[in-house]
Amino acid sequence: MRAVTEHAVRAEYAVHAEGIRKRYGDTYALDGFDLAVRTGTVHGLLGPNGAGKTTAVRALATLLRLDGGRATVAGIDVRADPRTVRSRIGLTGQYAAVDEILTGRQNLEMFGRLFHLGGRRAVLRAGELLERFDLVGAADKGVREYSGGMRRRLDLAASMILAPRVLFLDEPTTGLDPRGRGEVWDAVRALVAGGTTVLLTTQYLDEADKLASHITVIDRGRAIADDTPDGLKNTVGGDLIEVVAYEERELPAVAELVARVAGSVPATDTVARRVHAPVSDRVAALTEVARELRDRGIAVEDIGLRRPSLDDVFLRLTGHVTAAETKTEVPV
Repeated sequence: MRAVTEHAVRAEYAVHAEGIRKRYGDTYALDGFDLAVRTGTVHGLLGPNGAGKTTAVRALATLLRLDGGRATVAGIDVRADPRTVRSRIGLTGQYAAVDEILTGRQNLEMFGRLFHLGGRRAVLRAGELLERFDLVGAADKGVREYSGGMRRRLDLAASMILAPRVLFLDEPTTGLDPRGRGEVWDAVRALVAGGTTVLLTTQYLDEADKLASHITVIDRGRAIADDTPDGLKNTVGGDLIEVVAYEERELPAVAELVARVAGSVPATDTVARRVHAPVSDRVAALTEVARELRDRGIAVEDIGLRRPSLDDVFLRLTGHVTAAETKTEVPV
């Protein structure tokens, strides 16, 4: 019976981890982490600095040896047969790993030869990937002439040389401008449409919201939430009343007022000078908060009602704003 169950799990999930652990000295970077990524989807992995995201990706990609637990990738046990796992995955890190001296075409042909495709097959595969990632027009230009978005697309193409079943994307749009991020998003969508499963770690919550059909939130090496983007947002509540204070020193007074009207402890983002909380009677709450702010003489930059975002979920679950709003993550 167990064999049947395991077979069903491997068929349904491209990545499946149960209680995996990774220790550095006395510190557990992963401490009983569970993950289930359905085949043919984009699955987001979110968490604050040091939560264990990069450790999880490296362990699942066989770059780190697990200290406990069990994981399969593309149906293969990570600890028992890492070599076969590597033949079925692709990995793209935070920074493009392409050679700036070579052209885009030369880069892909080089990667093809490194993967033992042989000269002819490497050339053919490079041509296929250049077309797939909309790089034909720049194929024979030096990579140093590429924009950030083009480099990342070329990096994604390189990770697809062997047409992997599972692609790990660790912070793939770090440092890109909005146009570059959009180009990478389009490339990821095309990969999934072609049957690839993607595990995406990111500090840009709008990226996870737009790309991922399912999201796992990790903190202190454990999964603390796992749901669809809408399901996670629903945990925060319905409409939110949001007040942006004009000065940071007014935040305590604004938070006290919003708490009394909303009947719950509000979330406060000191960086954005923002206070928000879920409300049931949206119009009445907005009217009362606006009136009391005026009566108390508290100047605000903005006040309004909105739906919860993944930022709200992240702050509620972890107590942190995202690293994208503060600083770049140091991998753990």
